[in-house]
Amino acid sequence: MLKALLSLTRPANLVTAVADVLAGMAIAGYFSVPNPPPAAVGWLSLATVCLYGGGVVFNDVFDADLDAIERPERPIPSGIVRKNTAVLLGAILLASGIGISLIVNQTAGFLAIGIAVASLVYDRYGKHHNWLGPVNMGLCRGLNLLLGISILPDQVLPWVWVGLVPIAYIAAITMISRGEVHGGSATTLQAAGLLYALVIGCVAALAQQQHQLGTALPFLLLFGYYIFPPLWRAVKDPVGQNIGLAVKAGVLSLIVMNAAWVAAFASFPLALLVFCLLPLSRLLAKLFAVT
Repeated sequence: MLKALLSLTRPANLVTAVADVLAGMAIAGYFSVPNPPPAAVGWLSLATVCLYGGGVVFNDVFDADLDAIERPERPIPSGIVRKNTAVLLGAILLASGIGISLIVNQTAGFLAIGIAVASLVYDRYGKHHNWLGPVNMGLCRGLNLLLGISILPDQVLPWVWVGLVPIAYIAAITMISRGEVHGGSATTLQAAGLLYALVIGCVAALAQQQHQLGTALPFLLLFGYYIFPPLWRAVKDPVGQNIGLAVKAGVLSLIVMNAAWVAAFASFPLALLVFCLLPLSRLLAKLFAVT
């Protein structure tokens, strides 16, 4: 029962959400502040775990009837977890994420509310729209990056536009994921590849602006290495299994993209520390479903 409840929260994905927040902190310049209070790092990391976990729990709640047909092995349709129990778990996680964010500051609290609302809108409505769904899902990640930036509230407005980068990346993954069960379109996969390239170009440009391109480049190269080969295999043969592997690679590689952000705005050692979250996420991906 405990493993089933944990599987509803997608543990491997939760690690990527923490990486988002750490990247946001680096963009804000938090790690350059003399003697920064470490408590806020822990609180925001816990908050994003709760917010992401609550969002994906509600995803399974709203998808219970469809999963009963397409993925009957999942916790809710299989009967291991009752739908009411899942609703309670999701509500507790979202409320906890908002409450914990408010402990840090009011700006973080408002962003947490935005993340919770955006995730629920996606779970219930957004995923059913061809263009709104990917943008909606990307918005959740963009706001999550801003949640990290909110550790220094006055930095949110100057950097709010960087939230567009994860929006583009997650929109690409969401476009791909629609072919996980029945297969997809090579054209859609190619469009996602162009968005991937655009994201790498944006991060590289910002790294150059910060005079840290050399520091960020190894992580950007690794990022490309992790996401493009599985995507290319899916383009050549867009069956469900190949698309699922491309989606999994895209989600887990968020950690590498976030390491590139940290390298561009903070330092190589801190970026390497974020990158070290990848083995943990991959280990959890072997134990629990990613999508």
